[in-house]
This record gives sequence, structure tokens and C-alpha cells, in this order.
Amino acid sequence: MAAVLPSLALALLCLLRAGAEVPVQPGFDAEKFAGTWRVAAAASNCSVFLKMKDEMKSTITTISFTPEGDLAMKLIWPQQDRCQKFELLFQRSGQAGHYVAAQEKRDLRVMETDYGRYAILHQLHQGEQEPTTALQLLVREWDVSPQLLQEFKELIPTMGLTEDMLAVLPESDQCTEAVS
Repeated sequence: MAAVLPSLALALLCLLRAGAEVPVQPGFDAEKFAGTWRVAAAASNCSVFLKMKDEMKSTITTISFTPEGDLAMKLIWPQQDRCQKFELLFQRSGQAGHYVAAQEKRDLRVMETDYGRYAILHQLHQGEQEPTTALQLLVREWDVSPQLLQEFKELIPTMGLTEDMLAVLPESDQCTEAVS
């Protein structure tokens, strides 16, 4: 299990990224976006994610904003015998809904959201190897409609990813008590 933890952490980090040509939610409202989300589906070309995707469960993501407008993300990742926690901070860029973590060379964009039901995040990581891209479908409640999932699947090839890079993450209540 100890060898799996670093791999899961790396897989999670591979999911966090976005690119310059990617659109951002028009009129993005940080106050409406803040709160708890669950990752219902994700697609990425990150090699660690691709190795781990069939074993992953839905991650609980809590998003808040600092007084400066930076995005703080707390993630709780269910594992076999525990809940792994991660905290990330993205600085706001010049555009609402676009955030960067310069030290990690990460770019995060809220592509689309209705604030109450779903959001689609695009992330790009300019690592030491080739850049990796990821899309995430976040939901507030665990009621992912087939239509929403289909629309997410249709978005995957437009971001340079393929459907075999997709993981539809099963619901898990394993870490709900860890949400603070």
C-alpha cells in the first residue's frame, strides 16, 4: 500500500492542469462556484493517471477563494484503507475562472459550470517531460445524468484526448466524514 500512495498522489497531480486556447466560463462567479464538488469523471493523457484510472473512486473537492481572489482547493482521495488529503493553491490570472500555480507550472480553467449541478475543469501541467492535459467533470450531488456524461465524453476529443483516457469514477461515501 505504501507504494500505491505516491502513485495516487502523482495521478491526482496529473489531473490538475489547462491550456491557453481553452475557453473559460463567461462571467465566472467565484462566490457561486465555491463549495463542495465531487469528481464524477476525468480524462487525462498523464501516464500515472492512465495506470491508476480503473482503481480510482470519486474525489471530494472543496473549493474556496482567498481575499486576494486565489483559488484554494482541498481534495480528499478515497483509498483502500484511508482518506488521502491534498491542498492546492492557484493564483488568479487576469481572467475570472483562470488560475495558475506557477511553481508547479499548472494552469487551471473553469471551462463551463451552471454552479449548482456541474462544472468542467481543464488543467495543463508543463512538467519536465511532455505536457499533460486533463478534463474533470465535477458535480455537486451524485446524480450524473447520462446526457451530462455524454456531453463530457464529446468534449474529450476537442481537447486532444481520447475516450480510452476516460475514467468514470464510482461514487464513494468512504471519505465523507473527512470533509471539513
